[in-house]
Amino acid sequence: MSDLIVALGLVLAIEGLMLAAAPGAVRRAAETLQQLPDPPLRIAGIVGAVIGVIIVWVIRG
Repeated sequence: MSDLIVALGLVLAIEGLMLAAAPGAVRRAAETLQQLPDPPLRIAGIVGAVIGVIIVWVIRG
């Protein structure tokens, strides 16, 4: 359970740093994402999730 809390903390820290460092770029990226159809976003989400699981699997064994 503590690993999950650490992972969530890292996500929040990274997203917070991105918003603090480049708020305009984050806003433009969000606007671009709104214009994309659902299938590419779904595929990107699945690919990201699979890569994340592979990374955790390789690191944790």
